[in-house]
Amino acid sequence: MTSIETVTLTAGDPDPAVAMDRGITLTPAAERIAHAADRTLLIVDRGSLVARCSCWWKTTPDVNGRPAGAIGHYAAADAASSQLLLQRACETLAAEGARTAVGPMDGTTWRRYRFIVDRGSEPPFFLEPDNPDDWPAHWMAAGFATLATYTSALNENLAARDPRTAAALDTLRDRGISIRTLDPARVQSELQSIFALSLSAFSRNFLYTPIGEDEFLAQYRAVMPYVNPALVLLAEKGDSLVGFMFALPDLLEQRRTGSVETIILKTIAVDPAYAGIGLGGVLMDLVQQKAHENGFRRAVHALIHETNVSGRLSSRSARTFRRYALFAKPL
Repeated sequence: MTSIETVTLTAGDPDPAVAMDRGITLTPAAERIAHAADRTLLIVDRGSLVARCSCWWKTTPDVNGRPAGAIGHYAAADAASSQLLLQRACETLAAEGARTAVGPMDGTTWRRYRFIVDRGSEPPFFLEPDNPDDWPAHWMAAGFATLATYTSALNENLAARDPRTAAALDTLRDRGISIRTLDPARVQSELQSIFALSLSAFSRNFLYTPIGEDEFLAQYRAVMPYVNPALVLLAEKGDSLVGFMFALPDLLEQRRTGSVETIILKTIAVDPAYAGIGLGGVLMDLVQQKAHENGFRRAVHALIHETNVSGRLSSRSARTFRRYALFAKPL
């Protein structure tokens, strides 16, 4: 073990000079800074990087009433280096007062988190987190167990219509709610409204913590060049946004095949004050109708927590094809 060392970085530290010849690269310093990692750990074997992660404990939520710390930016070349890395990460979090370690999660659920644990036969889709198939086993060998599960589902018949939509639309009209598409001439203000609604709509989600507006807008601006405004629906009551569905084409399919037939239903949100009146189901059905009208053949319902309302909506038209897990370990 004398050939192995642990290198510790804080967010503002420059990247060390290590070889990256074992298939593991450094998390970019700009990303460590933007994500405000409280500490980054590197496992270096004879001058080569073999594993890395970052730890957060200052802004993480409690889990079952216990202060939690997050482990993210994870990568490991093999099981042995992973065990040492995760041991060091758990020691770090425990020393800072965390009583549960959660991961993989890059500090917050607004960023990359979860592992694929059941890949299925479908190829990866655009913006989906991916990982080598042995990484979940690394975490379980280190004493982690499943904390939460998620799915992605596939609708292969966009021509089908939900028979509940017509009656639900009548209800929405009676409540003074109208639905329109994204206005490309007002992208900044549209995204700011989406941000404000997201904070309230997701506030009861598992492991929720708020995100800053600048980071949120940067995430969405990065994908706006690929978005068809007709496939982003906004539900409004007067001047207030009360629901939205954000969808975009599967660019990975386009890169693989030269064409794109799959739309990704990335995010759906409804103001809690308007829950239970069918708005979420209407938004999902209308986006799939519009996708079909625009030449798409399939829709991915992406990354759904298995207890969320969106999972029940998805089950109306789609079948699960991929499963994910988030892990935790008591400290």
